[in-house]
Amino acid sequence: MSSKATKLSISERAISNSRETRRLRRSGQVPGILYGGTEEPFAFSVDERELRHALAASGAVLDLELGGKTTSAVLKDSQHNVVRGDTLHVDFLRVRLDVAIHAVVPLELVGGDDAPGVTEGGVLEHVLREVNIEALPNEIPERLEADVSAMNINDTVFLSSVKAPDGVTILDDLEENTVATLTPPKLEAELEALDAELEEETERVGEDGEPVEGEDAEAEGDGDSAEASGDDASSSDDE
Repeated sequence: MSSKATKLSISERAISNSRETRRLRRSGQVPGILYGGTEEPFAFSVDERELRHALAASGAVLDLELGGKTTSAVLKDSQHNVVRGDTLHVDFLRVRLDVAIHAVVPLELVGGDDAPGVTEGGVLEHVLREVNIEALPNEIPERLEADVSAMNINDTVFLSSVKAPDGVTILDDLEENTVATLTPPKLEAELEALDAELEEETERVGEDGEPVEGEDAEAEGDGDSAEASGDDASSSDDE
């Protein structure tokens, strides 16, 4: 976490039609809205590269600068191009640094490679990847971590095992939310399924590869019928 906010210069923009918005994006600018607090929503544009660098910096709070005035804000939402990944629009929320806010932070697993169940071939699944928290804007952590280094096969880790930093409150249900599971090796399960399939096939055709009795009898019956037909034909010829 960081107590120092990253500065980001923004420019006022007029809310326009979609054609003007596309033109704005082609020029390397990203449209956005700043809202919250006691002031009216404010439409702005920001350089796409500067925005990307600011959001990648540590700390959740940004100091938005416009005309010599600075406003503390946090990113609340962003829209991206699904193909290229470009940022299409951002929403920022004004904040007071002395008032706690709600935020969503990533939840990462640590120690997975050292877990006994993983070294035995088990499969570690990361179930919960984001956590809702409450904290002062400058106390919002970049991420929370869940230690899974002691997990064995068939173990489950819940959110209650995650330790939040001082001043940070986890809002999600600690006992109900599963963070990670460690299941038996998938290969064994696949082999068991294959064995069951082979067993079923063996029962169908017989262990020696020959058809089962019902099929033999049917085949013999067909053969007897054919021989009988042949005998009848021979008798007719003799007459």
